[in-house]
Amino acid sequence: MPEPTLNYVTCPDPSGGHRMAWWQWGDPAAGHVIVCVHGLSRQGRDFDVLAQALVGRAGHPLRIVCPDVAGRGRSDWLKDPQGYQIPTYVADMLAMLAQLHGQAAIATLDWLGTSMGGLIGMALGGAPALPLPVALRRLVLNDVGPAIEWRALHRIGAYLGNTGRFASVEEAASAMWAISTSFGPHTPAQWLALSQAMVRALPGGGYTLHYDPAIAVPFRSVTEESVAQGQAALWQLYDKLKADVLITRGAQSDLLSRETALEMTRRGPGARLVEFEGVGHAPTFVTNHQIEAAASFLLK
Repeated sequence: MPEPTLNYVTCPDPSGGHRMAWWQWGDPAAGHVIVCVHGLSRQGRDFDVLAQALVGRAGHPLRIVCPDVAGRGRSDWLKDPQGYQIPTYVADMLAMLAQLHGQAAIATLDWLGTSMGGLIGMALGGAPALPLPVALRRLVLNDVGPAIEWRALHRIGAYLGNTGRFASVEEAASAMWAISTSFGPHTPAQWLALSQAMVRALPGGGYTLHYDPAIAVPFRSVTEESVAQGQAALWQLYDKLKADVLITRGAQSDLLSRETALEMTRRGPGARLVEFEGVGHAPTFVTNHQIEAAASFLLK
């Protein structure tokens, strides 16, 4: 399998700044840019299969950019754990987009975000005063919306921050599968490929998960009441979106209810909804039918 190029952007923060890593597929001079952003405890290499498929099918020069959000993958860990929240991530993405635009002008900007990555995209697209190089044209919200089910957050909170220690990548992959079966059917080879970038080697031998355990610090302060209070602000962002929106939902998702997804088709940008049977939270875009749903929307 070909490898993407690894790049970095320096992002300001109150503690002196940090570097965010981003992976690039395709033509680095292409004016059509698709940004793919992962979920809460994941990283940018989640999109390897999708990125290669999009580049192969585009029929025109295409840049796919897959950041490692701060505290994940190859990006720096933040000195202040309270920075692990959406406003920091939005500011980091603006810094990355400015860097990309300086390297080669962005003419068309699309976004695919899984869970947390979708919320970042919604914040960027729903706040017209933000200095984007160009407005978002198309936005894929992968299993996320303005209303997030508390039981899913409670489930995620039970394992978030427990990065473990493993003798091998295979052992780590098995442990991750135990908490990720909601991702839907994957062959052992598909899951191992997804797991390779999810671990980092420890100095004394063995492996641990890639992310800063402190990403769980602000997450633990979330309550059912605060989630409910935040919904109004998220709906305001959603209703202001001017991009064409596609919602991809695992039909058995416990994070994005079907009722919320249907409401998203009726208000704001009037999103289109595609659901994947046999999948919960969240689709991974490594199977052909999931890739087809994303590609037909982003490349048409």
